Amino acid sequence: MNKAVFTALALTWAGGAFAQGTYPSRPVTMVVGFAPGGGTDTVARILAKTVGEALGQQIVVENKAGAGGNIATDHVAKAAPDGHTLLLGNVGSLTVAPHLVANLPYDPLRDFAPITMAVVFANVVVVPASLPAQTLPEFVKLAREKPGTITYGSSGIGGAGHLAGELLKDAAKIDIVHVPYKGGGRRCRACWADKSTPISRRRPRSSGISRRGESGRSRRPARDARSCCRTCPPSPSRATRGTRR
Repeated sequence: MNKAVFTALALTWAGGAFAQGTYPSRPVTMVVGFAPGGGTDTVARILAKTVGEALGQQIVVENKAGAGGNIATDHVAKAAPDGHTLLLGNVGSLTVAPHLVANLPYDPLRDFAPITMAVVFANVVVVPASLPAQTLPEFVKLAREKPGTITYGSSGIGGAGHLAGELLKDAAKIDIVHVPYKGGGRRCRACWADKSTPISRRRPRSSGISRRGESGRSRRPARDARSCCRTCPPSPSRATRGTRR
């Protein structure tokens, strides 16, 4: 389960063959399974610029949010296998969904050819500044006192954030309610509006979570034990707080 608290993003393309002739012969579409503004979307736009410059062709980012990335993954699985449709995949749609979703319309092993690992995200527990919990033990104590009343957001059912929240629930023996969003941006805005307490993934370099923390609108009671956040102020790991198995 330790792997579940990381988001491993693998860049893949549909099918197994390049188009004949010079590649790419036209702009390439990189499909993202989440709404604009989240971590996956941010990575896609960074990659689109650098990969596009390397290929000498435009990379267009297309957001197809919903179902924890499964909608985008299915879309790319059905695209022409000519290398002009790429998927910035995620652990939820590629590794978790096959075990959770009945009649999944795609097969990650059959329908995709992996290119490379793109990035690994760590998870950070972020709470609204208004929540009376400065540390993870305080958050756990509050959740035990008010079972079923505290929500946590994720980027979709079956994703790393969702699994991290369920792992925290199980390890800490607390009852918190999962609220799935269509992307990290929406999830974080809900936190800042005091609507949920997300188990949040860090964004690369420019972190909205960091900026909101510095402005006093949110706090980070804990991070994943294996994370090393250069853009976030220090926060204790869940292992040091006694909630890691």
